[in-house]
Parts: sequence; structure tokens; C-alpha cells
Amino acid sequence: MPKMKTKKALAKRVKRTGSGKLKRQHAYVSHFAGNKTQKQKRKLRKSTLVSKGDYKRIKFLLND
Repeated sequence: MPKMKTKKALAKRVKRTGSGKLKRQHAYVSHFAGNKTQKQKRKLRKSTLVSKGDYKRIKFLLND
């Protein structure tokens, strides 16, 4: 059986933290930015952790 390949598109979007958690950027930053408040845009710039519900699926795609 051949090895599973890592999904490179996802690997470029997700980084692993020092403690092993998965870090990602927020969506909805670049498009329709004029409709968002300065506070919204500022908060969207910061990175966040992958949610609990998505963690198992993303870990599978990364072959961890």
C-alpha cells in the first residue's frame, strides 16, 4: 500500500505551535473590507487555533 500524501494546500495554511496545536489565519480579511469596522479587521489579522470540530479532519489531511 502506498503512503498517504500530505495535502500541500492545507499544509501551507496551517502551522504547528510549540505545544503541538494547529494555528491558522482568519478568513474574511481581504474581501469587502470597506464594510467591516476597524475593530473587526484588527481582530481578523491575528491568528487563532484550529477549532475542536475541525481538528480531527485537518490532522488526517496533514497525515500526522
